[in-house]
Parts: sequence; C-alpha cells; structure tokens
Amino acid sequence: MRVASVEIVEDRTPESRCDEGFLKISRLILRNRHEDGSLSEAYPCDIVSRPGSDAVVAVLYEIGPDRKVRVLLREGLRAPIYLRRLRKFVHPDARTYTAIHELVAGLLEKKDGEGEDALRNRAAAESAEEAGLEIEAGRFAILGGETFASPGTSDEKLFYAAAAVRLDDAGDAPGDGSVMEQAARLVRMELGEAIALCRQGMIPDMKTEIGLLRLADHLDYLPQLGCFATDLPEEIRRRYRRRGIEPRPGAGEGR
Repeated sequence: MRVASVEIVEDRTPESRCDEGFLKISRLILRNRHEDGSLSEAYPCDIVSRPGSDAVVAVLYEIGPDRKVRVLLREGLRAPIYLRRLRKFVHPDARTYTAIHELVAGLLEKKDGEGEDALRNRAAAESAEEAGLEIEAGRFAILGGETFASPGTSDEKLFYAAAAVRLDDAGDAPGDGSVMEQAARLVRMELGEAIALCRQGMIPDMKTEIGLLRLADHLDYLPQLGCFATDLPEEIRRRYRRRGIEPRPGAGEGR
C-alpha cells in the first residue's frame, strides 16, 4: 500500500543532543596547517555521520533477448525528502516527493569482511533483503571507485557493484524492518529510460543516476541509442572510445 502523506507526531529536536540518534553531528572548530607551517584562522565545521558511513549500491540488471538492458529499482518513501514541503526554498519544489525510485543499497557492516570482498558481500546481502534475490557475492562486479554524497557536510562514502540477474525472480523481501520501507515496491525499467528520468529530475536520487551511468559504461551500452558498442557499424565502432579504451571483446553478451 502506497503512502499518501506523512505526519509529524513529535519534534524531539530541541531536547536532543547532537551525538544521539541514528545520525550524529560533530560540531568542530578546525584550522588548516599549510605546507609552509603557517596556520589558518579557526573556523566551524559540522559533520553529519551515520553508523559506518560507508555504503554499497547494488545495480541489478538483465539483458533481454532483444538486447535491451533493464534495471531493478525500488520505489518508496523517504520522509526527509517528503518533508521539504514544510519549508520555503528559493527555488520551490515542483512536486511533493511522496516516493522516489532508488537502486538497492545498504550500509557496510563489520561482518561483510574487508576490501572488495566486503563490497560484494554487502551487495549480495542487500539484494536479498530489498529485492528477494539470492545472488552469490562473487557475481558482483565493482563499478569504479568511491563517491562522496555531500562532502561539505557528510562523511558518507558510496561504492557501486553490479550483477546480472533474472529480474522476474525479484519479489517480496523483508527489507530492513523499518516503517519507512514497509510500502516500498520493486520497479523494472529500461536502462536508457531510467537514466533519462534521472536527468529530468523524475528520479532525483544522485547515487541511482551514478550507478546507472556506471552500469552503461561497464556494459559498453549506449543508452541514447539503445544498443551496445559492439552493435555499431564497423566504421563507427573503430572510432568509439570508452574513456579512451577500446570496447572489450564480448561486451554486451549477457555477462
């Protein structure tokens, strides 16, 4: 059942400490030491942190018989975004964010291990928890390096991993048990369409746009054309460059 609205039952902000709750705020006074040994003036810096801070985005996809790439997204409530409607902004929101689409994602945990194995283990765990898909961790490919979501205020770091799956096998999943995720539902979408909706602001989640674009790059898939680089005419394919690298043999063959 989809959420129609969110009500604030209680505002605990006035009596809460900044080191309490799921999100913690460090209120620091910093100064910079320069290479010549001189020091800058002291300045305030607030840092928002959550447990572990590092998270993995699982990009789950399928290449169909028509050689189109489809991806799996979750549509659900994100209360902080919905509650923007209570504030006044210089550039007002054009719509109320009752629900948004996102890729599967979750925080790294100590039990996940270390290094890239930890990223794959967490991607597999979140795929089971949020999409009902049992995927061996080794099937996940790491999509490039890390990104920081909002480096001016948060130490949150995101990693990206992708795995080919049968999207029709995705279904009911327990989620993390929070009320916020109870109304989430799975959505299957063509990769090019999903990227277009990101750029239009209809899918306004930054990690999702980055994950989708990295998947396209990983597969040598050209979403604007709806084809793989290997499907291009030979003359054009010879001129194709993916970040300065030639298309990989076998790219787009359903790995």
